[in-house]
Amino acid sequence: MKEKVYEFLRTIPKGKVVTYGQIAEYLGNKRLAKVVGNILHNNPDEEKYPCYKVVNNKGNLSKNFAFGGIEKQKEKLEKDGITVENYKVDLEKYKW
Repeated sequence: MKEKVYEFLRTIPKGKVVTYGQIAEYLGNKRLAKVVGNILHNNPDEEKYPCYKVVNNKGNLSKNFAFGGIEKQKEKLEKDGITVENYKVDLEKYKW
């Protein structure tokens, strides 16, 4: 399952985000969103597997982003051209 999650991350285009639930659905079970979160928290390579592009179903960033915290996730998303306001992205605009 981990491998499928990590490979999915590599398909997310620049300037787009996905939710934990979207990845869980891709895995075949919408209820696996928390499992997806745990897998992402143990990401072995943030450059190869861009987990910063994953937000919750309301567009909120992760307070526990594994590679430097919420500020680092915000910085990476903004570098991709995604507007972040109050640590939240507009899913209508940026959801893949």
